[in-house]
Amino acid sequence: MADPQQNPAEEPVETEDLATPEEEQLDPVAELEAAQARMEAERNEMRDRLMRALADLENTRKRAEKDRREAAIYGGQKLARDMLSVFDNLNRALSLMDDSLREQQKGLAEGLDLTLRDLMNIYARHGIERVAPEVGDTFDPHFHEAMFEAPVPGTKAGQIIQVVSEGFRLNDHLLRPAQVGVSSTPG
Repeated sequence: MADPQQNPAEEPVETEDLATPEEEQLDPVAELEAAQARMEAERNEMRDRLMRALADLENTRKRAEKDRREAAIYGGQKLARDMLSVFDNLNRALSLMDDSLREQQKGLAEGLDLTLRDLMNIYARHGIERVAPEVGDTFDPHFHEAMFEAPVPGTKAGQIIQVVSEGFRLNDHLLRPAQVGVSSTPG
């Protein structure tokens, strides 16, 4: 016959040699210090993330405020640039009228003058200014566009010798440079 198998539950187990999982753990003070270190690291990470999020929010607010201000100031820039041809045409029509034509067409001349003046008042209300150089002024590439260059006796190189058309600025942005003729070194 077979040997009767022994029941493992009946075997005596020595508990002194085997350590339980609770006994393998660190002492409670070390455990608390490790947990505190983990919590402080997590807190520092969360604080850093919060500070970055607040900084991003503040930067976004400032950028939106700047964009809003610029839109209020420069929002009509394209329309203003398109309206410059109206100024040019009115100015050209008035410059073609000599005194005799002004007398004959008094109402037309007055209407053109009033329209041009009204347009300039509208421009002024919206911060649009003329860039109107005079003959003899020094050429400035920030405000002038040289249409031609010619040697003119009695002038210095870089002096404006003719104003072809006036320029305009909207606050500190140039809408259109003044178109001018410039003196080259007289030969």
